[in-house]
Amino acid sequence: MALVPYTNNSLPVLAKFHNSSAQFNFANHQLRLAQDWKKLGVAAVVWDAAVVMCMYLELGQVELKGKVAIELGAGTGLVGIVAALLGATVTITDREPTLQLLSANVKANLPADRQGSVLVSELTWGEGLEHYPAGGFDLVLGADIVYLEDTFVPLLRTMEHLCSDTTVVLLACKIRYDRDNSFLSMLKQRFRVEEVHYESQRDIHIYKAVKLPSRRDL
Repeated sequence: MALVPYTNNSLPVLAKFHNSSAQFNFANHQLRLAQDWKKLGVAAVVWDAAVVMCMYLELGQVELKGKVAIELGAGTGLVGIVAALLGATVTITDREPTLQLLSANVKANLPADRQGSVLVSELTWGEGLEHYPAGGFDLVLGADIVYLEDTFVPLLRTMEHLCSDTTVVLLACKIRYDRDNSFLSMLKQRFRVEEVHYESQRDIHIYKAVKLPSRRDL
């Protein structure tokens, strides 16, 4: 649910979240993402971290064509949609209440020849991981998914399950609280982590992480 309650008199900085849609131009496509803050809160609006992640993906620093990717906590699905437009096969995931909005955005923004490259799927971190192939993804994407401390352990468990030793994790984060840095410290115990991009205007960091070898592999 929303971290900030919905009201018609919310702060001006939140006004863009109250719009029924948000428009972007990525991967040579005009995209229009439906939003529904009033019904779904933070899960149903496009956050700056998602925009910066898409900008980074467009730079071509990470190979997407022919890769198998998964997006965690996808919300409106912007990142996964752009990854698909750039050539990846993408599983776009979030919790069940958001899936209808997410599926509608995928259908509305992917051309017919790319519809088959995306699967929308329910995933609550740390639960039902057996439904996803262990180490089965080339790329794990997450935009603004590090903000609730109670989710840190299941999120890390989920990432470990999805990643092989060669999987690249990309996290776009706005560091708002000390606990966000605590997650990065937790992540560094299991993954090799480096900051690969910083967008100063929006204050968004992008971190790249690769799984550390297990002790038995050393």
